[in-house]
Amino acid sequence: MKKGIHPEYRDVVFKDVSCDFEILTKSTIKTTDKTTFQGKEYPLFKVDISSGSHPFYTGTQRVMDTEGRVDRFKKKYGKK
Repeated sequence: MKKGIHPEYRDVVFKDVSCDFEILTKSTIKTTDKTTFQGKEYPLFKVDISSGSHPFYTGTQRVMDTEGRVDRFKKKYGKK
């Protein structure tokens, strides 16, 4: 590999600001924020949604009832 052309691959903490969920993973993302996670200091990147707040992963997702919509439309606006 050539030297100086690859971004730095390091440990980064991603924090979901909507529910204070944090996860430590590796990334090449650039950030100037820092945080302490499990007693060590890491770069911090704030996200709006994660598995800690997404409705699919938290079990609060609602399923839309689409059955019968075409029939209701035809009944309401169909020719008589």
